[in-house]
Amino acid sequence: MKRVLIYFIFFFTANFASGQYYLRGEIKDEKNKPLPYAKIFVHSLRASFNSGAVSGDFGINIRSLNDSLTITLDGYEKTTVSVRADKWQKIILKLTADAVSKNQPKLISMTKDMSQSSLKQWFAGDETYFQLVENEYVEAAKYPATGFSLNVNKASYSNVRRFLNMNSLVPPDAVRTEELINYFNLNYTQPEGDSLFSVSTQLTNCPWNSKQQLLYVNVSAKKIDLDNIPPGNFVFLVDVSGSMDMPNRLPLLKAAFQLFVKNLRPVDTVSIVTYGGYVQVWLSPTSGNEKEKILKSIEELEAAGDTPGESAIRVAYQVAKSKFIKGGTNRVILATDGDFNVGETSEKALDELISNQRQSGVYLTCLGVGMGNFKDSKLQTLAKKGNGNYAYLDDIHEAERVLVKELTQTFYAVADDACMNLSFNADYVKNYRLIGFDNKKDALADTLNNLEGGEIGSGSNVMAIFEITPTDKNIQLVNSNATIPLAEMDLNYSLNQDSISKKIHYKNNSQFIPIDQINKELKFAAAVTMFALKLKKSKYYNEQTWSFIKSFAKSSANESNYLQKQFLILLDKAIKLYGNKKDKN
Repeated sequence: MKRVLIYFIFFFTANFASGQYYLRGEIKDEKNKPLPYAKIFVHSLRASFNSGAVSGDFGINIRSLNDSLTITLDGYEKTTVSVRADKWQKIILKLTADAVSKNQPKLISMTKDMSQSSLKQWFAGDETYFQLVENEYVEAAKYPATGFSLNVNKASYSNVRRFLNMNSLVPPDAVRTEELINYFNLNYTQPEGDSLFSVSTQLTNCPWNSKQQLLYVNVSAKKIDLDNIPPGNFVFLVDVSGSMDMPNRLPLLKAAFQLFVKNLRPVDTVSIVTYGGYVQVWLSPTSGNEKEKILKSIEELEAAGDTPGESAIRVAYQVAKSKFIKGGTNRVILATDGDFNVGETSEKALDELISNQRQSGVYLTCLGVGMGNFKDSKLQTLAKKGNGNYAYLDDIHEAERVLVKELTQTFYAVADDACMNLSFNADYVKNYRLIGFDNKKDALADTLNNLEGGEIGSGSNVMAIFEITPTDKNIQLVNSNATIPLAEMDLNYSLNQDSISKKIHYKNNSQFIPIDQINKELKFAAAVTMFALKLKKSKYYNEQTWSFIKSFAKSSANESNYLQKQFLILLDKAIKLYGNKKDKN
C-alpha cells in the first residue's frame, strides 16, 4: 500500500512539473497589428498551436523555463525565436517580399512604362467611390504592350440604375464603363472541346468618331455542366447593424438569400455569421437538405448596433476553413452597405486584411445594398483582394439574377489570376485607348505596380473595347477587305488554387466590318459604351448627343431580351435627367 502511495505521489508531481511553466505572448506585424491564426510550433513539445482569433495572443503550457518557437503564417517570413516563460513575448512577423508586392495597390489595366494624369474628387453625400483616372491614348510605336484584368464585376451597372431610377445624377466615379458593358454578358461563345476559354476579336468603325476604329476583344469562359457542379461551402456574412434597418437593405438581403437557399443541394453547406454590435455565428454549418432550418434562421435576422466588419470577416473565414471542401467551392458571401465603423475601416487596412485571408483558398463575394452611406470603394477593395467578385443589389430582380440565374458565374470560378496582354502592331495602329478598366488614382501613383488578374466565373464573358487610330497601311487593307495583323495577344491565368501560371497565345488578324453590319450584340455594346462615357462626362466622348445614343441603341438592342429592353428604359430616364441641360456640379 505504501509503495502504491509513493507511485501516485511521484506520478502527479512529475505531471505538475512537466506543465509548471506558462508561456504567454502576442504575435503582431511590423505595424503593431495583431496577427490571428499564426501557427506556433513549440520545439520542446513538438506540437503546434494557433494565436488568438482577434488579438493574436497566446498562452501555452511548457515543461521548462527556456524554450524556442517557430512561427509561420501565410504571407509572412518564417520566424524562430528563443523564449523564457517568465517574460511576456512580443513576436513581430515581417511580410514576405511577395506579399509586400501583392499588398500594393494593383492596376486592372496597364500600359508598360507609361504614366497618366488624374481627376478631381467627386462627392456623393456619405457614399464613397474611388477616384478613377481614364485610360489615355497611347502611341503604339512607343508603348505597344498593354493589358487588362479579366476579373470584371457588374456592380456599377445596377448602382447607376439605382441613381437614375431615383431621378438623381450619377457620380462620374460610380460609372465603371467595362462593368456596364459586361453586365449583359454579350457575344458569349462556348469554348470548343476541352478548351477553358474562347477568344474572338472584331474590328469596326467608331460610331462617335469617324477617324477612329473600334477593336473588340472577347474572352468567354467555359460553362460548368450543371450536373457536375462541385459541392459548395458557403458562409453568409450578414451585416445586421443599425444602418441596415431599411427596406432596401436587410429585408432585401433576406429575400435574396432565401432565393439562393432554395437551390441548395444536400452536398452543399451553409453557415451564417452576423455582425451588428457584436459578432455571432448565427447558424453553424448546416447541410443544404435542411432548407427549412436555414430559411428560418435567415427570417429571424434583425438589424441593430455598430458595424464591427473587421472582426466579423475574420470569424467568417475561420468558419469557412473549418468546413473547407477540397476540390469544392469555398466562399464567404459578405452582404452589407459597406459602412464599417468598428475596427479597421480604411480601404488600405481592409485590403491588407483580405490579402492575408485569401491564402486559405476561400473566395469572397461581396453583395452591396443601400444608399446615402453606401461604401462602394470598400466593397470593391474587399472583392478584388478576396479573389472574388462584387455585385450591387438595387432590387429583388437583381438579387435573383446574381444568386439564381447567373449562379455559376457568381460563385463557381474556372480560373484565377486571369488577364489579357496585347502587343499592338505599330504598322497598323498609330495609337490606341482602352475604354474603361480605369485605375484608381492611388494605384497609378505607385510606380512599382503591375497588372492584377482575378477570378473568372463559369460561363462568364469579358469584353474589352479599344479605340484605335489607324495608319494609312491599315486603311489600305480595310479598303481591300484584307485581314489586318493588329496585335499579338497572351491570355494568362492559373487554375483554381494553383500557383503555376498558364499562357495561351493568339494572333489577332482582324477583318474590318462596318458597325452596322457586325453582330448586333457587339453593336449594342457600343451603345452601352456611349451611354457610360456620356454619364461620366468623359473627355474622350463629346461629339454625339443623347438622341444619337438612343437611336443607335434601339437599332441594336434585342427587345426580347429582358436586360437589353430594360436598358432602353433606363436610357430614356437618363435623357430626361441629362438631356438638353447644362452640366451640373
